[in-house]
Amino acid sequence: MILELKDVYKEYTRGKMAVPVLKDISLQVEDGSYIAIMGPSGSGKTTLMNLVGCLDVPTSGQVLIDGVDISTQNDDQMAKLRNTFIGFVFQHFHLLQEMDALENVALPLLYAGVPAKERRARAEEALKKVGLEDRLRFKPSQLSGGQCQRVAIARAMVTGPRLLLADEPTGALDTASGEQVMEIFSQLNEQGMTIVMITHEPSIAACAKQIYHIRDGEIRMDGQERPGRQPDEKIEEVE
Repeated sequence: MILELKDVYKEYTRGKMAVPVLKDISLQVEDGSYIAIMGPSGSGKTTLMNLVGCLDVPTSGQVLIDGVDISTQNDDQMAKLRNTFIGFVFQHFHLLQEMDALENVALPLLYAGVPAKERRARAEEALKKVGLEDRLRFKPSQLSGGQCQRVAIARAMVTGPRLLLADEPTGALDTASGEQVMEIFSQLNEQGMTIVMITHEPSIAACAKQIYHIRDGEIRMDGQERPGRQPDEKIEEVE
């Protein structure tokens, strides 16, 4: 299993009161899976994503990333997991506005200590894979929302992670741009990348091979694994 949660509880303290957020979550994600997690606001899905992304640890239970219990890792080890094993894609891109597309994508490689020449080559290749080889020197303010999200996807995949976490990746996009992002996700999954995606949109969740629903901190699976929805035809370039 690339990801496993065992009897996970998470609670936060407000004053003298303990507020439960996740309750007895158990989940197994095999290498190469593509799952979507749906849930209303306040259901616990963001807290769940924080645990899976090594941004937090459970109150009790275990979160295992490639067999490693994150509760046993120190801050440096957690940071290394986030930078090398996991790629993140967020709703609002989180690109640095003063940097161009190439510099944004190369940033995780800088943190990993990769030499400058190799950083550039790998960042260029990642941008080429998402169809932005002609936008290397464009800053986020010069790009459309769909293009910004593709830059964010290139940044997430530039370190060669095995697990991609996507939090509402189409939430800030128009329909055509969202479909384009889903096409890229499908291609990455076909190439072997494991994808865990949070979304509130049924049409986006339908692109995954498995759907889970979380409500009031509890999770359940929706039906059996399926091939995932594929676009009917090639999506044209969205400027």
